[in-house]
Order: sequence, then structure tokens, then C-alpha cells
Amino acid sequence: MRQLDIRPAREADAAAVAAIYNEGIAGRLATFETRPREPAEVAAWFEGGLPFLVAEADGEVVGFARVTPYSDRCVYDGVGEHAVYVARSAHGGGVGRRLLGALCAEAERAGLYKLTSRVFTDNAASRAVHVAAGFHEVGVQRRHGRLDGEWKDCVLVERLLGEAAAA
Repeated sequence: MRQLDIRPAREADAAAVAAIYNEGIAGRLATFETRPREPAEVAAWFEGGLPFLVAEADGEVVGFARVTPYSDRCVYDGVGEHAVYVARSAHGGGVGRRLLGALCAEAERAGLYKLTSRVFTDNAASRAVHVAAGFHEVGVQRRHGRLDGEWKDCVLVERLLGEAAAA
């Protein structure tokens, strides 16, 4: 793997992020989404104010990770839902683990105390990357949704941050 830099995402990255996300949609292992996204749709992701990072190798965006609100209820203000996607060309090079580590650090700086997500139970690579980045699998949501007409189970992953992790 070439030199990898993790940096905040910029609106100029929208096309690259959309392309990586669309690979994840097409692969059918990362999301229930089935409709490819346009860069203009991805540009709206920059409005949330929560951590949004890209991994760049030799000027090319090869992965991204971002945090979205877990809930609109104020009692969950410190919890973020996250996603991480890596371009197929960069799979197996540690990009996902590095992105998740950096995302956790940024989320903690932003005042979050927990990151959580759902990972398809049959996505062994994502599950392994999350565990390697300090996440714990805390449960399975059976038949959480359908993808291409088939039920999919999801494993819940979470990582405590800051004071919550130290308690």
C-alpha cells in the first residue's frame, strides 16, 4: 500500500466518496441501500458537522469514514452512528482500520462518548476490521432488513470513547 494520509473530507471529495460508496452498494455486503448515489447527493453529507474523514493515497481517495447522529433524542447526543467504506482497490491494506482509529479520535474530540453501527453478519472483513479497531460486537439483530429479497442479520458494534471508555 502506498503512503496513506487520513484527513477531513472536503466537498471536492464528493465524487470519489460516491464512487466508493457505490462499490459498497454493488458488493451487497455493506448496506441495505441498492440505488447508486450521485456526487451531489454525497455533497449533502458535509452539512452535518460531525467527523467525516477520507483516506488518501498518492492524491487518490481510497476510503472514507463518517459519523451521523444516532438519534434526534437529546439523551443520545453523545452517541454517533458511523460508517466506513474502502475502495476495492485498497482492500486488505489496513485502510479501514486506520480510518476507524482516526474517526474514533475525531469523534472523541467532538464530544462523543460512543460510536456504534450495524454490520452484516456475513461481512467477515468489516467485522474483523472493527474488532481490530477496538470495537466490540454486542448483539445480533435478526432479520433486520431485506436485501434483494433476502433477510439479512446485522451484528451491532460499538466502541466507548473518552470518559465512558475509562469508567
